[in-house]
Amino acid sequence: MKTVPVICVDGPSGVGKGTLSLQLADSLGWHLLDSGALYRVLGLACSQSAVPLDDAPAVATVARSLDVRFQSGGDGVRVWLGDSDVTTVIRTEAGGRGASEVAVHVEAREALLLRQRELARLPGLIADGRDMGTVVFPDAPLKIFLTASAEARAERRLLQLQGMGESVSLARLLADIEERDARDRNRAASPLVAAEDAIVVDSTTLTADAVMHLVRDLAVSRGIVEE
Repeated sequence: MKTVPVICVDGPSGVGKGTLSLQLADSLGWHLLDSGALYRVLGLACSQSAVPLDDAPAVATVARSLDVRFQSGGDGVRVWLGDSDVTTVIRTEAGGRGASEVAVHVEAREALLLRQRELARLPGLIADGRDMGTVVFPDAPLKIFLTASAEARAERRLLQLQGMGESVSLARLLADIEERDARDRNRAASPLVAAEDAIVVDSTTLTADAVMHLVRDLAVSRGIVEE
């Protein structure tokens, strides 16, 4: 069986991982794994079932039976929980906080690990997350760790949420980002850290297109994709 090439895109929230991953997947015609969406859906499913997000065994039970699917289309990737399209609701600030809270549980991460690996199919996979290069696909031929200043990420998120009709303050967003970063970096299960062989890309002053072309050029230089 031919090995499936994987490009990992890891990093904290708000650095542009989702945009980069979607652009790469579209450009290359590859499959896309949005692991953050999995944890956002898990947090939502727990909330809908009145499962406390700090109850590790209960969260893991929900993770093992999570009825989630992804549907690609012209407007990006739609995310479904059962029969409900939850694409919009999981992208709220509450959805992000819920994802970060359930992601600290080792049992829940183990329950979702196999599901993520099963998404690696030809012609290739773009894996977007926080531990794609360190845990889920440690043998990936190209690992990107995308970063940006907390201030730039807060400003980007503010514009995104305003576009969704949410009213939030920049100060609150910055505080949330810093709190989530600390939680993600200090958790016992798969902490947020760049893989030893990852290439760190700072997107603070780069456009989304510039980041995409930089990473695509790296993939070409390594023989992962054709020019």
